Amino acid sequence: MMNITPVVKQLLIINIIFFIGSQLPNTNAYELFSMHYPESDKFKFWQPITTLFMHADFMHLFFNMFGLYSFGRVLEQIWGGNKFLFFYISCGLGAKLLSTGVVYFQIHSLMSSVSDLNFTNSDLKILLNSDLRNVFDENGKMIASNFQSILERVRCTQEQYNIIEQANLLTKSTSLGASGAIYGLLVAFAFMFPNSEMVMMFIPIPIKAKYYIIGILLLDLFLGLNGQSLFGRERANIGYFAHLGGALLGFIMMWYWKKNQFNHKRWN
Repeated sequence: MMNITPVVKQLLIINIIFFIGSQLPNTNAYELFSMHYPESDKFKFWQPITTLFMHADFMHLFFNMFGLYSFGRVLEQIWGGNKFLFFYISCGLGAKLLSTGVVYFQIHSLMSSVSDLNFTNSDLKILLNSDLRNVFDENGKMIASNFQSILERVRCTQEQYNIIEQANLLTKSTSLGASGAIYGLLVAFAFMFPNSEMVMMFIPIPIKAKYYIIGILLLDLFLGLNGQSLFGRERANIGYFAHLGGALLGFIMMWYWKKNQFNHKRWN
């Protein structure tokens, strides 16, 4: 059995430290270090990196770290630590880029549908960042605020408000986890060992790596477009497009390195 490699070991330790720290009482680690939408007031410049080490719960952490251990140590052994770390972080950033792009498209599509209200940039910032829990009183009446004055000024209808509410919730959404980077590692492994047999969860039949990765990416694409989880009809809080973003950048990098015969060189 291959021993754990240095960079994989360090990444495992960092992820575990972040997870333990985020579970401590009276901390706002999730708010500070998870990835907020860039137009959100809570977005910080360090979040695209720190979010790669944040996980929602133990099982989220476990499965990602199992993937990092399973595929990362093989790739680091071949590439060396520096190249492996560059690939891992790059795929993680690619994941956040695509998932953020999808949210950007959704928000701006929603707001373009109410463009006849002629909101200013200042109006949009207030509308998208307001805490909707504080917009109405206990009787369902809108409380006097900048949010309320903007909607009254433009004579916003209930239907238009519902659209603005959807855009507001998307602006408040966060993403976290190393899944996108792990998908990049999986693509790299399948690229280098396409005929290695793997077992897909819940399907105990060996599948060649090249077919395995195609299968799970098509599944992620389907679920992402339909907003569903694998076992239910409710909209799932899973970063399907982050998975696809990490896999896509991983494929592009592997294709480029192979084309330039760069993947035979070590960076150490």
